[in-house]
Amino acid sequence: MAHSAPAIVILGNGSLATARKIQQLYSGALIHGLADRVEGADRSYREFGATLRELYQQDTPIIALCAAGIVIRTLAPLLLEKGAEPPVLAVAEDGSAVVPLLGGLGGVNVMARAIAAGLDVAAAITTSGELRFGTCLLNPPSGYALGDLELGKRFVSDLLAGQSVRIEGAAPWLDQAQLPEDPQARLSIHVGSAERTPAANELMIYPRSVLVAVSAEVADLPSAVRMALHQAKIAVQSLACLLASDLDMANPALREAALELGVPLRFTSASGVSELARHTVPHATVVTADSGIAIAVASQPLELAQIGRARGRLAVIGLGPGAAELMVPAVKAELARANDVLGYETYVRMAGPFRDDQVLHCTDNREEMQRARHAFELAAQGRSVVVVSSGDPGVFAMAAAVLEALHESSEPAWHSVDLEILPGVSASLATAAQAGAPLGHDFCVMSLSDNLKPWAIIEKRLDLAAEADLALAFYNPISRARPWQLGQALEIVGRHRTPETVVVLGRDIGRPGQTLRVTTLGALTPDQVDMRTMVLIGSSTTCVFPRAEGGKWVYTPRWYGDKPTS
Repeated sequence: MAHSAPAIVILGNGSLATARKIQQLYSGALIHGLADRVEGADRSYREFGATLRELYQQDTPIIALCAAGIVIRTLAPLLLEKGAEPPVLAVAEDGSAVVPLLGGLGGVNVMARAIAAGLDVAAAITTSGELRFGTCLLNPPSGYALGDLELGKRFVSDLLAGQSVRIEGAAPWLDQAQLPEDPQARLSIHVGSAERTPAANELMIYPRSVLVAVSAEVADLPSAVRMALHQAKIAVQSLACLLASDLDMANPALREAALELGVPLRFTSASGVSELARHTVPHATVVTADSGIAIAVASQPLELAQIGRARGRLAVIGLGPGAAELMVPAVKAELARANDVLGYETYVRMAGPFRDDQVLHCTDNREEMQRARHAFELAAQGRSVVVVSSGDPGVFAMAAAVLEALHESSEPAWHSVDLEILPGVSASLATAAQAGAPLGHDFCVMSLSDNLKPWAIIEKRLDLAAEADLALAFYNPISRARPWQLGQALEIVGRHRTPETVVVLGRDIGRPGQTLRVTTLGALTPDQVDMRTMVLIGSSTTCVFPRAEGGKWVYTPRWYGDKPTS
């Protein structure tokens, strides 16, 4: 089972040296350190339990440098089905012990041995089969699939009870295993793509050596593929991928079929399913099932990277205000899978750290359309591309530019890209949450920058929004090039609000050195604000009261006018 790079989770600086040694063993592995206790980690977190559970649910291998019991108690509520879990290991802070905990079928013991070798200690492996035979028979290498897990468990049990085994087919990874082999043995490990009836005395391992070329016109494609494989006496477990014409790249039926069959979807420019199969897998046996499906069977597991290309993906993401814990999980997952990351350099650096194989394309913050077009050019090549925004990508950020670039383009390859906009916590919402709920009722979000719209439009919208008694959130409130505009904006708002109107100033909220101030419209002057400040101006109903620990709570009640009776 293929997993992403592992997460190395530590609780204190005393574990950092060991974590760095382990990190050298895995390309792309990140060290997650407890905030305020670990300096020099790649990412920080605030809650150990929540972080571990999130990584587990994302199928991320976990190497936790702490007591095994802590990890077990933390993940216990999620342990529903053995066999559907990422590797989880506990490692002593000083590197003196490596204990595989979960993921026996996900390669945890292989990881344990590699980590132990890197730390020059012995791994505490307790799995009977691995101790006896030196390999996990139920976890074949990449490019192979296990047949029936439950029958496999009984098979290994019979081996452990003393029975011998014979190997049918090519299983080179077992050459170094200490198996009790006998050509006449009742038990057999069968490696092949032929469809066979499961039997208790056979461990079925299927090479993923079969490609099925399909036409998007085929009705009920998953069932048609299964039927074609059955008629050709080929095991569905050997299916490595579906292949289709790149003219059908955006067809949702193809995507849904691949998801249902649990295999990748690849595309090529050849026409006709037989040509697709024959030209894509040289020297393979090609079986044409009907006019819409052709099957190619290779002698070895297929290398997907050499078969056509994937549908390109472009995700426009929002990092949130800056704090790692305020970045939504879907965005973290997208960054982990990306080949290319594009954006304003400050925001790209905030999104890191990155693996060595990820390509960063940093540009000036004013080059939005060029960046959007470059992103489509990369994604159209079949790459996984991320365009980075701070906050939410749809709030004065890159989502609109990306969609505009697509709208203006007549390039079919751009329109075939899998495009998704992933939300983030915007600066206005992050600032409001720090203050309480100043945007708790109807509110208006505006940018005071006149780079992309005339100042006269800004004045008109300000006047109308203030007259409507909406709470206001100002992005880009002031800059050296526009030192006068905030003062003029406050003057316009002041025509409709009293000087006592509550104002919240949030600077760098979610980033180191953040500050939050509560003041009033009458006391606010432009010199209290800079480009990194979010300005929230309350409505006539916005309230303020003291916090027990100091400071003030600000909220705009959900009701308007007379307070409703309960």
